[in-house]
Amino acid sequence: MVWWKEAVIYQIYPRSFQDSNGDGIGDLQGIIDRLDYLAGSKDSLGIDAIWLSPVYPSPMADFGYDISDYEQIDPDFGDLATFKRLLKEAHKRDIKIIMDLVVNHTSHLHPWFIESKSSKNSPKRDWYIWKEPVHGRPPNNWLGTFGGLAWEFDKRTGEYYYHSFLKEQPDLNWRNPEVEDAIFKMIRFWLEMGVDGFRLDVVNLYVKDEFLRDNISYFMKGPRPFDKQVHTYDRDRPEMHGILRRLRKLLDSYEPARMSVGEVMQDFPGNVALPATYCGRNDELHLAFNFMFLFSPWKAEKYFQIVRDFESALGEDNWPNYTLSNHDFPRHITRYMNGKETIPRARIAAVMMLTLRGTPFLYYGEEIGMERQKVARKEIQDPVGKKYWPFHPGRDPERIPMAWDSSEKSGFTTGKPWLPIYTKSKEVNVETQKEDKSSLFYTYKKLIAIRKDRKSLRKGNLKIHLSKDKNVLFYKRKEGKEETYIFLNFSNQDAEVSYPRKWNLKDILFSTAPRPAYLKQDLEDGFLHLFPNEAIIFGN
Repeated sequence: MVWWKEAVIYQIYPRSFQDSNGDGIGDLQGIIDRLDYLAGSKDSLGIDAIWLSPVYPSPMADFGYDISDYEQIDPDFGDLATFKRLLKEAHKRDIKIIMDLVVNHTSHLHPWFIESKSSKNSPKRDWYIWKEPVHGRPPNNWLGTFGGLAWEFDKRTGEYYYHSFLKEQPDLNWRNPEVEDAIFKMIRFWLEMGVDGFRLDVVNLYVKDEFLRDNISYFMKGPRPFDKQVHTYDRDRPEMHGILRRLRKLLDSYEPARMSVGEVMQDFPGNVALPATYCGRNDELHLAFNFMFLFSPWKAEKYFQIVRDFESALGEDNWPNYTLSNHDFPRHITRYMNGKETIPRARIAAVMMLTLRGTPFLYYGEEIGMERQKVARKEIQDPVGKKYWPFHPGRDPERIPMAWDSSEKSGFTTGKPWLPIYTKSKEVNVETQKEDKSSLFYTYKKLIAIRKDRKSLRKGNLKIHLSKDKNVLFYKRKEGKEETYIFLNFSNQDAEVSYPRKWNLKDILFSTAPRPAYLKQDLEDGFLHLFPNEAIIFGN
């Protein structure tokens, strides 16, 4: 089985993980310095791969998602020599490195766009999407994700260029084969260096409608004009699948195995069918993010439905993945916060993430229970927050620096941090939790160790069930003769679950409640008593 199916992948937002030089911005050397926390020693968390948010040169209009050079490292993070050292040190600890691949658009300061903008006759003019005004107006009604029209007028050449996001992020024209050739050449550059995979930003936006037809609009939907449009022509075009099949052939031509995971943009609250289509028949993306957990309320029946539907949509050819938090969405511990139930819920979430069939993606700080933190208006960095405050706080609350210890700057930096330090770091930090065997950190550590020890959790099939009262999600993972059984009580009440008689619940491998505290007779009769907010794992 390939590594990316069995791996636990840990997302690092580099600006916020560890600063090594006192400038207040996390960097690559800081990540190197913290690798032993992640894997490679007996005290490590035990993850298998790191997904790095962008570290390429950028004017930081969108904090790295506006790239001005695809084959270098931004000085804020280090240089190519430091990146190569990170690769070497990570691989020494059996940690894979996954880079962010942002190729729907570039920075407006990328040499390609500067050349493209220089003249209508530029050889790179058609590398971006340029169109003449229509009756003095933009070519169509498409809108930018971050607000306003998606077209920016260039007075010098008298044409509009298209940008899905900020005007500083012009979209590449993927209908031009020269663009694909240039991007694939860049991908080979990193693959030859030893990078293990790529996370593809907004992968379903690359190709736009050939005729630039207007999107129709819903009469009423969402607070923003962007949300009211039906995005038929500015995303999810059929030509995208050919590009992904060619990319897959490129990645699969390398040994050892390389991987791709794609971010598929869709309207709230999304669905599981769309990302599944971008895996093709195991000949496009290796993985396509299922973000439905990010929108799900704290209900067992909702998770049951999402998992069942995603498994069905993917079919037998493709592999699932799950995530609860990332750099764009509110942290899940905050979404599911409910007084004294908050940490018990966080433990249940951890068990679910690390025992379902599929690849789990963890977000830095979730293993210690970092919450979403409000950022004062004067300290907001995110362009979304700056534009929409106070109606939308932006994404800074999810990007607060990692809480390493209880010191004034939480062990993140010796300088002024780029975003405020986590206000609860006096109590909630890595150092404190590593000293407490009952902490959330040790929940994650134990679960990852159990996952590594049991092939049924890494690659086994899945039989999933929902209790009659719809409060308990329970499932079996099986590989060969090994079986693992997981029960998750999403309620704050005692629960009794009737499970299939043929299940052999022999040994308790893990429980979030004091155990053993079940009756042997209960198990023989096919019933299991669960405590409030309990997650428990049995092995055969």
